[in-house]
Amino acid sequence: MIDTALRREPKAILADRTVAVWDLPLRLWHWAIAACVLVAWFTPTVHDGLHRIVGYAAIGLLAFRLVWGFWGGRYSRFRMIGVRLHAAPSYLWNLRRGIAGRYIGLNPAGTMMLLALLSSLAVSAVTGALSVTVSFFGIWWVEDTHAYASDAVIVLVVLHVAGVVLMSVLQRENLVRAMITGRKRIRNHP
Repeated sequence: MIDTALRREPKAILADRTVAVWDLPLRLWHWAIAACVLVAWFTPTVHDGLHRIVGYAAIGLLAFRLVWGFWGGRYSRFRMIGVRLHAAPSYLWNLRRGIAGRYIGLNPAGTMMLLALLSSLAVSAVTGALSVTVSFFGIWWVEDTHAYASDAVIVLVVLHVAGVVLMSVLQRENLVRAMITGRKRIRNHP
């Protein structure tokens, strides 16, 4: 019975479609900050000049993301952060049981990760910049804060990648491709 009903429906209704989610500036920012983190992680004390350059680039990228969070595209804005953070505990609880709702933009766990990564990146980049100034060079708490924040960034990046893989499997969608193309698949259910 369902098969005959499905055959009568136009194929456009039954087919999956994609919607634009992440705009080009956000996608470029995402991959640029990822490159900065990767280069910064492997260059301290070995290539200090390159380490500083990517650190300053990270500060510029963080400033851009702050601005884009208010004036960017619909899914780039920070307007849903409070709602998604409020939903995060129940979302994570349900995720433990394999229940993951579909979100066009960031899900509540992704929103938590966004805030954690932006915060730790900001602390790492600012303390790194401070540590090469005359006033703060060699100050123990600046150097320690930079080291701990940088380690936190790497731990969060690993968790972020694991979360993307998990959600890609649970939702049967290539989220890496979505962050490259800017489009996510929307499933039509008859």
